[in-house]
Amino acid sequence: MQSGETSAPAVLSAAFGRAPLTIGVTGGTGFVGRSLITRLIAAGHSVRAATRNAARADALMPLSSVEVFAGNVDDPAFLRRVFDGCDAVINLVGILNERGFGGGGFRRAHVTFVAGLLQAMRQSNVRRLLHMSALNADAARGRSYYLRSKGAAEQLIHAETALQWTIFRPSVIFGAEDSLTTRFAALLRQSGGWLPLARAGARFAPIFVDDVALAFLRALDDARAVGTTYELCGPDVLTLGQLVREIARAARLPCHVLALPDAVAWLQGAIMGLIPGKPFSLDNLRSLQTDSVCQQDGCQALGIRPASLKAWVPLWLAPSPADGTAPDARADRV
Repeated sequence: MQSGETSAPAVLSAAFGRAPLTIGVTGGTGFVGRSLITRLIAAGHSVRAATRNAARADALMPLSSVEVFAGNVDDPAFLRRVFDGCDAVINLVGILNERGFGGGGFRRAHVTFVAGLLQAMRQSNVRRLLHMSALNADAARGRSYYLRSKGAAEQLIHAETALQWTIFRPSVIFGAEDSLTTRFAALLRQSGGWLPLARAGARFAPIFVDDVALAFLRALDDARAVGTTYELCGPDVLTLGQLVREIARAARLPCHVLALPDAVAWLQGAIMGLIPGKPFSLDNLRSLQTDSVCQQDGCQALGIRPASLKAWVPLWLAPSPADGTAPDARADRV
């Protein structure tokens, strides 16, 4: 946990410790958003979710107390209408790859969008913001466009002196609907277990999606979280190669990791960055040059005992129980 550059306002919003709250959420139709909104509703809060595509919010529709607003999320006037009457805003918007090259896509998604969101919050008189960033976010020294744009967004938030902000910096996030464990499992199946891997020695501390959601929920009503940045990591520190092997073990798949020299890895990133959907890119490779592990234990500060990837991944990757091969995956939760 790190203290922010600005101290918490002397007079905190009356929203702290009060439920139910009305919370505006951007990026709520994504992987983390679905888990978080489910927790918010279970805690008695109401959610106003902004999305550019109403069809993407179908999974939220069965939830009570969720109001979906479809429109141009890049328009501060639209966001202002969503945020009017809200007690707090949660921003989960983020991309791992841009459509083009040169960093412009990352800046639009992470910096320009946050500037518009902050404008909408000012106009709606909403002062409480919980913001999703990333480990190693740094506007000046980040190794990739992704990390520099995430850092630039944090700078904009820090500059809002009247804002009661909390920032979260997770390592890679895993869960049953992720694009991490399920993607590697699919690649291993398609390749017969052979996987050429760039930066196989890069280290991660994967954090369970429900623990990330719980961190937001705990910080929402805690005045001590204002002006604080929480680094979120799970208990297992794994290299990328070890992570792939754990995924293969859980899915009962053969695994032969081919650690690529950096020169070949750069070629792989350049080629795969031209494939539609960009399964891997040079910007991803640059991000891998910095280990994604926590220096401060944000989970402990929030009273969270994070789940182990090794215990949970078999729950969704293991062969069907009908085959009689599913392992006994046990959650190591409190």
